[in-house]
Amino acid sequence: MQTAKTALITGGAKRIGSALVKALHKQGLNIVFQYNRSAIEAEQILLELNQNRPNSVIGLGTDLQATSSYQELVDNAIDHFGRLDVLINNAAGFFSTPLQQASQENWNELMDVNAKAPFFLAKSCYQSLKQNQGCIINITDVYADRPLPDYPIYCASKAALTSLTFSLAQSFSPQVRVNAIAPGAILPAENGGVETMKAVIERTPLKRLGGTEAIVETALFLINDASFITGQVINVDGGRTIVNA
Repeated sequence: MQTAKTALITGGAKRIGSALVKALHKQGLNIVFQYNRSAIEAEQILLELNQNRPNSVIGLGTDLQATSSYQELVDNAIDHFGRLDVLINNAAGFFSTPLQQASQENWNELMDVNAKAPFFLAKSCYQSLKQNQGCIINITDVYADRPLPDYPIYCASKAALTSLTFSLAQSFSPQVRVNAIAPGAILPAENGGVETMKAVIERTPLKRLGGTEAIVETALFLINDASFITGQVINVDGGRTIVNA
């Protein structure tokens, strides 16, 4: 059985997820990451990191709306690496659902990926995390507390994930710590306009995007140095949540 610590990261093929995969791998952890529609990006990560350290990373293409995927992800991680120490619930659906156009399908997709999957993955991971005094990090959103217009379901799903963070931190203590990171303006939106991003930066006190390194730094702190912190949400938002507008 291998002794290196192992992290399971959802949504690990792009953007914040891929940055987390690479950073934790650089720290010496074995990595299992989930992806859905990003097979090309996933293959690139697997090639790069396994060349650097053979057989240290596996990628699993699964749809987090499929309830069977939760236990399968955890079982694959433990079968392959023998242990599980960190769960990062990073995968998220994000799209607008204006009230008059919102559908039950929209509700189910956003709630399944953003709240249901993190809950059941945490449940499936618990025994291994408990054995290894591990931790869970949920990636929420500053808009969980300050909902965006036309994004009611997305914001509600992230508010649910925040609440789950508080509840699981109590249920899983004292062996497993559970915290959350709430990003603000980190990266340009994949389909966002330049003017919209300028407006977001203008309302951010630090007047810049944080970049994925801001989330990585916080995650590494919670994993490596925060042994007496659980049930907390850290806003990584350049001060956005202290501004009224």
